[in-house]
Amino acid sequence: MRVMGVDPGLTRCGIGVIDAARIHRPALVAVDVIETPSVGAVDTRLGALADAFDRWLDAHRPDVVSIERVFARHNVSTIIGTAQASGLTMGLAARRGIPVAMHTPSEVKAAVTGSGRAGKAQVTNMVTRILRLDAPVKPADAADALALAICHLWRGAGAAGSTPGMTKDVDTRQSGGRQGSSLTPAQQQWAEALKSAGTPRRR
Repeated sequence: MRVMGVDPGLTRCGIGVIDAARIHRPALVAVDVIETPSVGAVDTRLGALADAFDRWLDAHRPDVVSIERVFARHNVSTIIGTAQASGLTMGLAARRGIPVAMHTPSEVKAAVTGSGRAGKAQVTNMVTRILRLDAPVKPADAADALALAICHLWRGAGAAGSTPGMTKDVDTRQSGGRQGSSLTPAQQQWAEALKSAGTPRRR
């Protein structure tokens, strides 16, 4: 099962890919932050983001893309840019037939650290431990992208398989994130593996 996590943002878009040949040992494939200049025109910046995201899809061919669900913030300009980047990445993945899953920040924090109120430092620390990395992932956008991928491995992909302990807040993202779509063969195998192994333990 290969999952690409995306922490959407127009200025800084975290992106990370992990593999999980074994339930409890996901492994890092690649991680980076795609940046666009804040002074540039929005259409040009979205075009640059689209080109970069397409290159990642070509290079890593994920089974599913896990994206942070946009939520209300006080800074309107920030949420607009985040929503634009989120919609862009969703559309590019869907164009290739890749299922898209949406997870809220609290869902991601809970899946990775055990607490939906964990801070960025805690998330980064747990991502580093889960992926068995020699050093913390930096910047935070990159760590968040990997956390999104891990979250989907441990929660979203097992939703269709009724994994024991799975919360119901993924119901609207059935079958990998697009309501009504079917699981890919890799996702079906992963869901069955999750059913057999049970919910991964927090680390």
